[in-house]
Amino acid sequence: MSLRLIQVNFKAGDDSTLGRFWADALGWNLASEAPGVTNVEPKGFTWPDPAAFYIDFVTVPDPETVKYRVHLELATTSEAHQAEMVARLKDLGATDADIGQGDVPWTVLADPEGNEFRVLEPREIYRDTGPIAAVVVECEDPRALARFWDEALDWTLLKVTDDQAVLRSSDGVGPFLELRHTPGARTARKRVHLDLLPEPIDGKEAEVTRLRDLGATDVDLGQGDVPWTVLADPEGNEFCVLGRG
Repeated sequence: MSLRLIQVNFKAGDDSTLGRFWADALGWNLASEAPGVTNVEPKGFTWPDPAAFYIDFVTVPDPETVKYRVHLELATTSEAHQAEMVARLKDLGATDADIGQGDVPWTVLADPEGNEFRVLEPREIYRDTGPIAAVVVECEDPRALARFWDEALDWTLLKVTDDQAVLRSSDGVGPFLELRHTPGARTARKRVHLDLLPEPIDGKEAEVTRLRDLGATDVDLGQGDVPWTVLADPEGNEFCVLGRG
């Protein structure tokens, strides 16, 4: 059995509008599996293709607009491409965001519901990721959290320092997962979370038990009787282990 990061999940005030922004931003397809849920999928892939990465937007009563612990970073291929992307994203409804970044080569934007993300300058490491270069989780102790996620996922741990840990699919496809040191990260809200897919999916309960043994804890969000299980990693970052619906 194995477990892989399959998508990120955004709590939204309006899933269809936010999903449309991100579909247009990434050049991906838009779908809906149920009322209040919008799926953004890369073109040419069918869920749950192991070479693909997805985004779900779920409407909730009060998604709140505050600083969050997970954000996306987008890849570019040249300075001209970066400038063009930033201009296009603003035309789609993104706005400039000041997080105290100062004079840096990347651009920080916020989507129409205030979720911050970065448009990176061209970097060789992200040349084959597709439009999403990295999913970044802010944390207080990257080394400790890397031990959990390295054991949790069927991914490869590529780098560990006091400031950052980097993982990627063992197949070398899709975005990187980056655990980045951020003081005070534990107090931030969790509007965006990771969704993990067991393979085979019928092995979900065994994977949930394994994750608990690694240090994950159960989280009650009032989800009731659902096919997925909500857990939190050792720093309290919520994630879901998907099951058969």
